This record gives sequence, structure tokens and C-alpha cells, in this order.
Amino acid sequence: MTRADVLITVGELAELLAAGRPVTLLDVRWQLAQPDGRDDYAAGHLPGAVYVSLEDELSDHTVTGRGRHPLPSGAAVQAAARRWGVRDGVPTVVYDDWNRAGSARAWWVLTAAGVADVRILDGGLAAWTAAGGALEAGAVTASPGDVTVLHDDLYRGALPTLTAGEVATFDGVLLDARAPERFRGEVEPVDPVAGHIPGAENVPSTALLTAAGTFRPAADLAGVLDRARGDAGVYCGSGVTAAVVVAALRAAGVQTRLFPGSWSQWCADPARPVATGD
Repeated sequence: MTRADVLITVGELAELLAAGRPVTLLDVRWQLAQPDGRDDYAAGHLPGAVYVSLEDELSDHTVTGRGRHPLPSGAAVQAAARRWGVRDGVPTVVYDDWNRAGSARAWWVLTAAGVADVRILDGGLAAWTAAGGALEAGAVTASPGDVTVLHDDLYRGALPTLTAGEVATFDGVLLDARAPERFRGEVEPVDPVAGHIPGAENVPSTALLTAAGTFRPAADLAGVLDRARGDAGVYCGSGVTAAVVVAALRAAGVQTRLFPGSWSQWCADPARPVATGD
């Protein structure tokens, strides 16, 4: 898989729209401290973009024991994607306004469900507006789509994953996508236990982005790519920002496995070991 299979630039998207080519735009505003992005979306979004709730539509909080953002079923993804207007044979572009977290989660969920041609807008909303792209206010209700997903169990879908049990005996490279202070266990603003999975290496998701919020080219990721070649897994707090790392490495030609439950699932079991420090 190449960079163009995972990402789309602002210029490329603008050309598609100017040419009148069909494309489905999904606005996935989400931040750790502000998970509901509806108000920001309503204040201004890419023309025609539909709001997607990471909390309500890209997660299934009725599932227990699988962390703070359990994956939805394929059936739920299909129903939601049809509400968003996603269609078979039409490209889907997802974007966000915070560290590519929301868009990477949407890319991962839709791709794992078997939806084809889903790409992340490189640089997100900021890159669009910096290039002079127009915004529109208010909500958009899309014409119903017809997309059909191929996998109902996203934990065993089109993208590789790790279970907590597999992580416990994993002999590959395990990457922790959280901020360094959370990895070291110095602070833990969300989960009840601070620290990291023993043996994991810290690769903050934001380190794979430029200051402008675009994904770094493969040439800038040599150290991470070398560590991730072979069998590698990625986790974060609850499987959201880890998807940024999965997408960044996938765009650079390296496939890694997501641990969807991540630290929030791991630390919920007091029998599992916890490490702190570097």
C-alpha cells in the first residue's frame, strides 16, 4: 500500500471537487478533552461534509471489557456509513481538526470493515483552510448511500489486530502511541492506572506528523520503520491515536497490527503487569 492509498492532499481533493467528481466527505471532529465536535462542525466544515461522531458511530460503548472505545460491529458501520452517504465505487475522504486522530480512527474502522478507497485528508481542516479552501456552516444530511461492508467482526476484519491475550505473549515490536509522560507513567489523565505495557516502545503519534499536521514522508520515519518491520503492534490509550501510527506506517509501506482495546483494556485487569519509566 502506498501513501496515495492512505492519504489525499488538499490539492488533490480540490481538483476532484472542481471537476465535479463524486466523493463522500466525512468530518470526524474529536479531541480527547472535547469528544463531541458537533458545534465546531456546525460552525464551519468542508462543503458537503457530513459529521461523524467518533463516540457514537465509530465506537460501541455497549461492549464491555474491550477498553474505552470498543470497535463497532460491521453491521453498525454499514448502517452508519449509509446514513453518511457512503457509496460503493465512490471514494471517501475523512478529515479532522486535531492531530489526525478522528480521521485515522474513521479510516481504520471503515477499512477494517472492508470499505474500499477511504483516505485521510493530509493536514486535516487546517490544511484545507490554509490553502484557501471554502467552508460552509450548518449540518448536512446526505442522500442515503449503498455501501456494503465485508466484515462484521472488525477485531478480525480487513486490517490486522492484536487481542490482549496475544499482546501478553507478543514477541514482536510493540509501539505505544501516547505522549511520553503518559508512557512513562508520570501522568494519567484518563485511565485508572498509569504506565505502559512491559516491553513496549514509545512512538508518540504526534511525532509522525509535521508541525503543520501532515504525515511525515517515509524518509523522515526511518528509525520507526526499521523497528516496525516484521511483526509489530500499536496501542495507545483506547485505540484512537494508535490508528494515526498505523496509518502513517501503512502510508510508508509498513503494515502493523492495532491493539484496539489498548491501555484502557490492558490496565483494567489487575493481573496484567505494568511498567513505568523509559
